[in-house]
Amino acid sequence: MLLGAAKMLQHNQNDLQGTVVLIFQPAEEGGGGAKIMLDEGALDNVDAIFALHVTARVPIGMLASRPGPISAAMGFFEAVINGKGGHAAIPQHTVDPILAASNVIVSLQHLVSREADPLDSQVVSIAKFQGGGAFNVIPDSVTIGGTFRAFSKESFLQLRQRIEEVISKQASVQRCNATVIFDERSMYPVNSNNKELHEHFRKVAGEILGFENIIEMQPQMGGEDFAFFSESIPGLFFFLGMKETEGAVHSGHSPYFRVNEDVFPYGAALHASLATTYLLQNPTKHTSPPEVSYRDEL
Repeated sequence: MLLGAAKMLQHNQNDLQGTVVLIFQPAEEGGGGAKIMLDEGALDNVDAIFALHVTARVPIGMLASRPGPISAAMGFFEAVINGKGGHAAIPQHTVDPILAASNVIVSLQHLVSREADPLDSQVVSIAKFQGGGAFNVIPDSVTIGGTFRAFSKESFLQLRQRIEEVISKQASVQRCNATVIFDERSMYPVNSNNKELHEHFRKVAGEILGFENIIEMQPQMGGEDFAFFSESIPGLFFFLGMKETEGAVHSGHSPYFRVNEDVFPYGAALHASLATTYLLQNPTKHTSPPEVSYRDEL
């Protein structure tokens, strides 16, 4: 879709009232590619940024977005809980890390149910539990891991602090010790849509597809590393529907996910239209295009 937009923009380049930078975003799923691109200057001299994401939850020809927060800040964590292994028949001679890890997991769920404001959406999920390899042997250690999410920077940092405290202290109650590791590369900020750009998106998309086909969606707890871009400069992130009228619907994280190529013209046209109309309405603040270096890849 971005290549299609590039072809349209190139064909009409003499009519552009500024410079359009096209970004192919690598390492979006857990790699924090947007952060690396920022650090390397991909958005230097850029005033605004637009992005789309396909979704099988919305019919083809329809779009979904919202002003303000659209996806949550998120991070990964892992904890190793160390005890003393031994035979399951004589547990009094062991320090059981499985019991400690179980208590840790239950206590972590209290962070949201009893410490978070119910109106401030937060999630802590444990998705990894590894320990032991035999039915009758208590292991020396257990590894657990998961994600945490929130819709404000303050709540996110508070949740991170409390996760580390709960794991360490709850493990010590069970005579174990714990090491907590946060994957800094996986820490994504809140992805928030600029209100002015959202109005621009609604107007342009509404004129192309009809205003009745623009849906205001609810914020979602999934993370999105486009947030690094929208945290740095005004940004707008929207979802492009690709749901067909017949057949099963599978999410983008399903092994049965199938791209509906009929959406390609919609995405290409929206990319090109959002950029060209933005330049017409917002004269560029920069007198020269950003310097770009080119190289051949083997």
